[in-house]
Amino acid sequence: MKEHLVDEIIYEEWSKIEVPIGMRLDVALVDKTEKSRGFIQNLITEDRVLVNGQSKKSNYKVQEEDIIEINYPEPKELNVEAENLDLEIVYEDDDLLVVNKPQGMVVHPAPGSWSGTMVNALLYHCRNLSSINGVIRPGIVHRIDKDTSGLLIVAKNNISHNSLALQIKEHTAHRRYRAIVHGVLSEPSGTIDASIGRDPRDRKKMAVVFQNSKEAITHYYVLQRFIQFTEIRAVLETGRTHQIRVHMAYLKHPVLGDPLYGPKNNPFNIKGQILHAENLKFIHPTTGKEMEFNTDPPRSYQEILTNLAAINT
Repeated sequence: MKEHLVDEIIYEEWSKIEVPIGMRLDVALVDKTEKSRGFIQNLITEDRVLVNGQSKKSNYKVQEEDIIEINYPEPKELNVEAENLDLEIVYEDDDLLVVNKPQGMVVHPAPGSWSGTMVNALLYHCRNLSSINGVIRPGIVHRIDKDTSGLLIVAKNNISHNSLALQIKEHTAHRRYRAIVHGVLSEPSGTIDASIGRDPRDRKKMAVVFQNSKEAITHYYVLQRFIQFTEIRAVLETGRTHQIRVHMAYLKHPVLGDPLYGPKNNPFNIKGQILHAENLKFIHPTTGKEMEFNTDPPRSYQEILTNLAAINT
């Protein structure tokens, strides 16, 4: 039997789940578990997915009152190596760190990126990190995309991790971003209240959809307008995967350089979205003190602003 790398799943002998009626079995399980379609199809092929106690093919259409069970394989043992990498630590104490992640750095190891990640650097820097998110995501309370730069909270112990994760879940921790988007936004501000789920046409992408989705709310504010572009500030009320990128594309103002949701060609030949997590505000899990951190966008972001300003004049 093949071995699979599985992360953030509670391993039980069998796990019963509910999925939408009429959907293909593999697609329904991808939506429900947020795992890759290839991984789910392997589980089905290996008879690790049962419908009413029987094996079914991936294209089986889920029927009313079907009982679906998944038997997950044991997680593969992993050794994530500590690496002496540059890491900009904005703040650190016995409970947590605030890190300014550069654009292009992956947050944690994953297939195709087992080294050079922020976690590899953290393991070299810290003796202790929280274990709640498992061996490949120690200390990681929340994430930003590889090509998004900016601030992240890292927990050094499980008590701090639980406190910080709860603040993010209950929206008492605040995150603010800056971005440059295509087009000129006419209104000075706005709110995008549109649920986000897996894109039914492309499973690698997220999209604004109204089935199998979760509430997603983004507030945006215009900072400055240029010819064909706008710089905005975005505040997350929820924290869905690719939320700002998906919401701005939904408004027909995708983030500049976005390889998934923006146009294929851009005038600056940018590799990766111009999106920066500039502000974090939260309550310290031990002291109860409000903590707030700010960081300026990286040089590449600033250079684009300079170029856009020059075009405007």
